[in-house]
Amino acid sequence: MTGEVGLDGKVLIVEKIHVVYTLKIAADQRETAERVHGFHADYCPIARTIKDSVAISTELNMVD
Repeated sequence: MTGEVGLDGKVLIVEKIHVVYTLKIAADQRETAERVHGFHADYCPIARTIKDSVAISTELNMVD
């Protein structure tokens, strides 16, 4: 995970978060992983809590 920090007046704030998921996954499960990756943040309590104040992006890397 990486983040981008900015200033709000004299206070540091988190502006952006980018999460990279690396999954060791079988070839026959890749389609499911891509599908779930497309909507998983909608069911994540943390993402739902901060989504209106912090830009969140994700990336999915799959390895054999």
